[in-house]
Amino acid sequence: MLKHVLVPLDGSELSERAIEHVKRLIGPETEITLLVAVDSPEYIAYSMYGSAPGASVAPMTPTFDYQSLSAEMTSQSRTYLERIASDLKQAGYKVHQSVETGLPAELIVETAQKLGVDAIVMSTHGRSGLSRWILGSVTSKVLSAAPCPVYVIPREKSTHEG
Repeated sequence: MLKHVLVPLDGSELSERAIEHVKRLIGPETEITLLVAVDSPEYIAYSMYGSAPGASVAPMTPTFDYQSLSAEMTSQSRTYLERIASDLKQAGYKVHQSVETGLPAELIVETAQKLGVDAIVMSTHGRSGLSRWILGSVTSKVLSAAPCPVYVIPREKSTHEG
């Protein structure tokens, strides 16, 4: 019997599908930890078009304040998790919430290790080809490094897809 499961969420309906699967996998005593990994940008976006009068090319300036952006994303993630956790708690589940900043795959594996969970239950976006090569696959990275079994919930293909 699973005693503790980790469910990584990214705010999408697809990631939330994992919750329905968790409900079928666990018993009444199982703990659920919901995790949102706030992905920190690896670089700061710069703008070459500033307001320097008379300059043909303005000096490059940052287009956003990283600290403000990170704080806002963390706040939104906490609010999002509160909503999801509230629904689960009303249904009688024991739920914990965690919002962490960093690379999603690394945070998922580190959280699973730190908490000693029995399983990770997560959805996959099902990317293939060029988009998977460019974006990578969080699910693939978790599968290769997880300290416990990983239940992967595939994306349902619509009737319009081949």
